Amino acid sequence: MRRVLPLVFASALVGVGASHAQTAADSAAIRQTALDYIEGWYEGDAERMKGALHPELAKRIVMTDPQSGESRLQHMTAERLVQVTAAGSGARTPKERQLKDVAILDIFENAASVRVDASDWIDYLHVAKWDGKWVIVNVLWELKPHAKRR
Repeated sequence: MRRVLPLVFASALVGVGASHAQTAADSAAIRQTALDYIEGWYEGDAERMKGALHPELAKRIVMTDPQSGESRLQHMTAERLVQVTAAGSGARTPKERQLKDVAILDIFENAASVRVDASDWIDYLHVAKWDGKWVIVNVLWELKPHAKRR
């Protein structure tokens, strides 16, 4: 009995972990959402960008004033990001510089964290399954060192 109890407990723990596993379809949908976001940006495709975003998206970067050293958050809404995309800001990036590496960092239930390496910045996306579709809820981004020097 003493040997059986730890084995039963260990089996129960494995079962708990497996219940949170995502399907290949979830992983593919999360990756496609990230690609719709970054490729939509580069293509100036506002509809593709809009489809990747939750309407209440918060996109933020921490900016530090070089004189005072004081930090502040620069914020962009979903609506503004779609407008800037439609204006073609991302489409100005030459094709050979349009980096769009996507890495799913973690998935749990209806939440995922994704890293997108772009030409001049890195985005950390929080993606949620909303009404059955994976959409980006939050983006925290940071400029790469070469882009900060410009």
